[in-house]
Amino acid sequence: MNNKKELRFKYWTRAAMIGAIYTVITVLFAPISYGMVQVRISEMLMILPFFTPAAVPGLFVGCLIANIFGGLGIIDIVFGSLATLLSAYLVLKIRNKYLVPLPPVIINAFVIGFVLHFVLGVPFYLAAIWVGAGQVIACYGLGLPLLLFLENRSEIFK
Repeated sequence: MNNKKELRFKYWTRAAMIGAIYTVITVLFAPISYGMVQVRISEMLMILPFFTPAAVPGLFVGCLIANIFGGLGIIDIVFGSLATLLSAYLVLKIRNKYLVPLPPVIINAFVIGFVLHFVLGVPFYLAAIWVGAGQVIACYGLGLPLLLFLENRSEIFK
């Protein structure tokens, strides 16, 4: 295999593994992964674009598949997945490790807050606060420690 093909294979394999892990964690913890009050544990993986660009499509597809199981319909599948895509892309661009968890917190609070408002009819500000709080737990409470742990083991992403 030539080097370019090998690199593409590594990239897409890594993306697929990240997507699969995101989906499995989300579905495994379904009772707290969906709905107005949610702590989507799989969101801790949103720090992975800090280490590898392959995490961007992986997280997007993983979220898209996980949202199919969520029961909130096409609006959640589309907008929830696009929120993850945008968040992952922004994480890829951030170089300050303490700011890495911030895009998924802010973007999901607003986007998923709107989705929950639209689908469930709950007040937007309440949905945004609850989703944002869950994101803080997942992204800062779980994701930042994961980032700090992986930071000294970045050879696994080479």
